Amino acid sequence: MAMAVVYLLLLGFCTVGAAPRAGLGWGGGSERQNRSLDLLREFGKFVSDFGKEYGDESEAQKRFGIFAENREKARRVQELDQGSAEYGITKFSDLTESEFREWYLNPLLSQAPERPGRRPLASPADPPPPAFDWREHGAVSGVKDQGMCGSCWAFSVTGNIEGQWFLRRHSLLSLSEQELVDCDGLDLACGGGLPDNAYHAIEKLGGLETETDYSYKGYKQSCGFTPNKVAAYINSSLEISQDETEMAAWLAQNGPISIALNAFAMQFYRRGISHPFRLLCNRWMIDHAVLLVGYGKRGSTPFWAIKNSWGENWGEQGYYYVYRGAGVCGLNTMCSSAVVE
Repeated sequence: MAMAVVYLLLLGFCTVGAAPRAGLGWGGGSERQNRSLDLLREFGKFVSDFGKEYGDESEAQKRFGIFAENREKARRVQELDQGSAEYGITKFSDLTESEFREWYLNPLLSQAPERPGRRPLASPADPPPPAFDWREHGAVSGVKDQGMCGSCWAFSVTGNIEGQWFLRRHSLLSLSEQELVDCDGLDLACGGGLPDNAYHAIEKLGGLETETDYSYKGYKQSCGFTPNKVAAYINSSLEISQDETEMAAWLAQNGPISIALNAFAMQFYRRGISHPFRLLCNRWMIDHAVLLVGYGKRGSTPFWAIKNSWGENWGEQGYYYVYRGAGVCGLNTMCSSAVVE
């Protein structure tokens, strides 16, 4: 249906004597028309590549207008980036900024209070190795997709616990995010949540079921937790240093880290090492939880390797690479891990 609507838009534009459609930025002049036609073809490819579905021509026109605006936004982000990242068309290119934030991000993270009572961190005494990646050591499950649900906090925490369980029990499990969406009474399901709350909820519940036993739906249901299906548990949680050298040392010794960051540049990120302009990606506007799985260098540029939860058809096969050493987008402000004994 969506591609048929796009073809109708193309036909409407190409018909001799057809009037320009309002809101699409089409005007007189063959050069401008050719640019608009190229953009519309690009939109058609976007619809096909990402399997987009629009109900009618009006909705397709609206999404095309947003797509055109986002293409320009991505260009500006590209110009200001200080790293090697490529920004451009992604599966989120037909969403407004407010839609993207509402459906995929987590506003509660920027409101996270200081919480006393966690086990303090003993920073590793040894310096970190030059590079380390837990994907190479079997501690990271495949990239998952949270869908149109602000449940990133659940994916960040389950990813961390999967790593901790692997290190202690030598078994990599894919654990249930849906259990947290449904049963964590401290958080707001698709409305957002905090990793710290999730750790406490898991302790109270008694553990997590596997993805197979409690599969992800992407919306809140009544809690269907079954205690005798618990596959992994945690004993407590701890905060991790905001110093990036200490973060790297802790990660190399102890496993992937649950972190959160400002997702300013992520709507249009495609590949490479992202290093957004600091004023546009400040540390006080944290809105997305992810999993830090490794670090290293590409050429002379240091990076963090971050597992995201938007599926493999985003970023570098589902991963985000960010400049390491400058607290980019506040990625070092909310670092934590479960403790499995």
